[in-house]
Amino acid sequence: MRGEIASLYRYPVKGFSPEPLSHADLTLGCYFPHDRLYAVENGPSGFDPAAPAHVSKSRFTVLAQIPEVAAIRTRYDDGMFQAEREGRGGVSADLTTDAGRIALAAWLESTMDPDHLRGPLKVVQAPGHRFMDHPEGYVSIVNLASVEALGRGMGAALDPLRFRANVYVSGWPAWVENDWPEGTPLTLGDAQTTVFKPIVRCAATHVDPATAARDADVMEALYRLEGHLFCGIYVRVRSDGRIRPGDAVEAQP
Repeated sequence: MRGEIASLYRYPVKGFSPEPLSHADLTLGCYFPHDRLYAVENGPSGFDPAAPAHVSKSRFTVLAQIPEVAAIRTRYDDGMFQAEREGRGGVSADLTTDAGRIALAAWLESTMDPDHLRGPLKVVQAPGHRFMDHPEGYVSIVNLASVEALGRGMGAALDPLRFRANVYVSGWPAWVENDWPEGTPLTLGDAQTTVFKPIVRCAATHVDPATAARDADVMEALYRLEGHLFCGIYVRVRSDGRIRPGDAVEAQP
């Protein structure tokens, strides 16, 4: 089953805006480069940088809990993180330092609705740790035809960025990815991967990434139209390789 990479994105700080990429270098057994390196605690989360372990996304400033996060536009470059919000200024912070992480948290507290905050905000990280929705969600892929089919069923076009994937693929039939069991080989540009599992969707998909409005019940529509809550797949990297928009993506079920 052959398709094509339509676009690539990373999300350096969990929950915040995506960054489009011209390419990405995948590495055997590793996560998507510079993806979900940091997260922002919404009150104490229980995350311990000295013994990092998976923590539920509900403990962080994510769209499922706080739709206004989508109104904050961000960019990340070699540790420097820039964030801005229309009418509320911005901040530039070196997230590799304690001072930079404190500065970002302070600015976020000043720009976000206090009713959405459960406690002090804190930017957290740990070397080698990623703040994924699933601890083994190494690389996420969304089939654009599946998003289009879901939108048709809902009677409204859906922005694929609602699904916050690393890789968006065109050219596959809608929902074909749900037929591929764990271990299915999938060539992704110059890299080799295998399918891990479908991605179970949550209320973050209800938020329009352009407007920050919670305007569509995607979960209800998925279950009503398709009988499941899946949209996208996680894959594991089995050999190093560069991937780019326009590269072939081929599954061998």
